[in-house]
Amino acid sequence: MRRLGGVEMLQQVRDKPGHGHHRKPSAWRAFLGSVLAIGVTLLVVALLGAVLVVLDPRSTSADTAASGSYSVPSGGPGRYGSGTLGPWQNLIHRISPEDQIREVLAFDGVFMFGDSIAVQDSAALERLLADRTGDAIAFHDWSGQPASAAVDALEEWSRTYGLPRRIVIAAGTNDIFDPLAFAEQIERALRIAGPDRTVYWVNVYVDRTKLPAAVRAADRANSAWINQQLQDAEFRHPNLRIIDWSGFLTSQPNGPAQYLRDGVHTSQPDGGSARNELIADAIRNR
Repeated sequence: MRRLGGVEMLQQVRDKPGHGHHRKPSAWRAFLGSVLAIGVTLLVVALLGAVLVVLDPRSTSADTAASGSYSVPSGGPGRYGSGTLGPWQNLIHRISPEDQIREVLAFDGVFMFGDSIAVQDSAALERLLADRTGDAIAFHDWSGQPASAAVDALEEWSRTYGLPRRIVIAAGTNDIFDPLAFAEQIERALRIAGPDRTVYWVNVYVDRTKLPAAVRAADRANSAWINQQLQDAEFRHPNLRIIDWSGFLTSQPNGPAQYLRDGVHTSQPDGGSARNELIADAIRNR
């Protein structure tokens, strides 16, 4: 057997598979390939997830507009048992552009000022009025706002544009947290509108089904208090017309569950259609 010299032994060791620097570039490329494959896989999974979210049929624009838009108690029972009104200024809103407001006014249409229920339902109401009465309507609907804010908007539009003969106010749901302040807002709205315009006011029904029984009882009691203040004002103001949404709900043989998805906001299509029909019928029968 031939003995190997030192140089020849070193050369053979270097030439063995997997040894030394001759194999490192291949291993490094394999490592990079694995990292790249993992990155591509994660990217594909993320893109697939995004597509599934976009295509998810459970999420509709109406649900997006209303979910979370109704201000729930921010802490404690509040003075009247329903809790306290949380921040609402950054919630979803639907306000007609200026050119639409002026066009509606020019053709003696309808102005509407509402809360989150109106945000959800007003697009369908616009179509219903066009078909039923031929009237155009401009909206100032803001989720979570109490009646004081809706009347502020009424006052602003009165100064900026003037007012048509018919005004719909669909606010008061968020006043269950402070019902005592509601009567003043009714009087403010009637003063701004003046005696020659008709104000249609949708009364309220709140019974938040996911909250404890004591809070739900307070919701119902405070809703009744608000509605009583509207009835009292109707006696003093012949141009005030109450749209009795609460009466419709409580008169249903199986209760309001078919028409409300959470004890506040309308279900679709039953609740939204029923409420809009009440509003359109009131305007048509002026």
